[in-house]
Amino acid sequence: MAAQVLVTGATGTVGSAVVAELERLGVPVRAAMRRPGPDSPEPSTTTSVRFDLADPTSWPDAFAGVDTMFLVRPPAVGDVRRGLLPAVAAARDHGVRHVVFLSLQGAERLRVVPHATVGEWLRSSGVTWTFVRASFFHQNLSTTHLADVRDRREIPVPAGDGRTAFVDAVDVGAVAARALADPAAHSNRAWTVTGPEALTYHEVAAVLSDELGTPVRYPRPGALRYAHHARRTLGLPWGMVAVTTAIYTTARLGLAAGLTDDVREVLGREPTDLRGFVRRERAVWQPADAGPAPAGRPDRRR
Repeated sequence: MAAQVLVTGATGTVGSAVVAELERLGVPVRAAMRRPGPDSPEPSTTTSVRFDLADPTSWPDAFAGVDTMFLVRPPAVGDVRRGLLPAVAAARDHGVRHVVFLSLQGAERLRVVPHATVGEWLRSSGVTWTFVRASFFHQNLSTTHLADVRDRREIPVPAGDGRTAFVDAVDVGAVAARALADPAAHSNRAWTVTGPEALTYHEVAAVLSDELGTPVRYPRPGALRYAHHARRTLGLPWGMVAVTTAIYTTARLGLAAGLTDDVREVLGREPTDLRGFVRRERAVWQPADAGPAPAGRPDRRR
């Protein structure tokens, strides 16, 4: 039997997309979860396994028979030297030879982000690696900012008039899955995965307004106002407030607009644009007591 690919964060936004694409490719998957339950989905080529970064006793079973791993840094792990890298070192010692790491666009320049520390460690670890450096997820609008858009019809982020190269997490997961399925073709290579367009949040609000059939505004708050909102209203931990504020600030400074053709090169198809994503996920932003989602305005670009 072929060795399984271990996917950490298998139930997360990107991890679930990685599992789905590996399944489609027919690659055996071991889905790592902190608490696998009896209802954990296990398609024909996928099994689930308990894996907890904070519990080294869970590591041997997770790594047994695995030579390739998809690595995600949980948002709660800020100190990766203590909270993440010991597990990756154990994976290497148990026979993992290739790690596909979900990183950030620009992590090679942003030395303060934890992803840069993980990348440096992997480069000198003795394993081969692939960095999947993702731009800002479309899905942040349907997860972190779900209540903002659905209930308040606004996007209160401190990005100013800067442009952001958004990307669909499904595309990110698909690129990562290709690197997991064929490590030799992606060995010691970094892919910067973006969508096809860099948008201001004024433009993001306009797309949401069109597709949801109701006005969504961009109030353009400053960093302090956003931090207060993120902590008090969204309930984000302070570490996440700091990270997201920094990410939005890079957009405001014009540092988040870079686009690449990496999705086309790896997948041989066009990446999903924001309008396509909102159209696909439109029901997510409908209030619980609302009827069917409105059809939205016709896309005049077609």
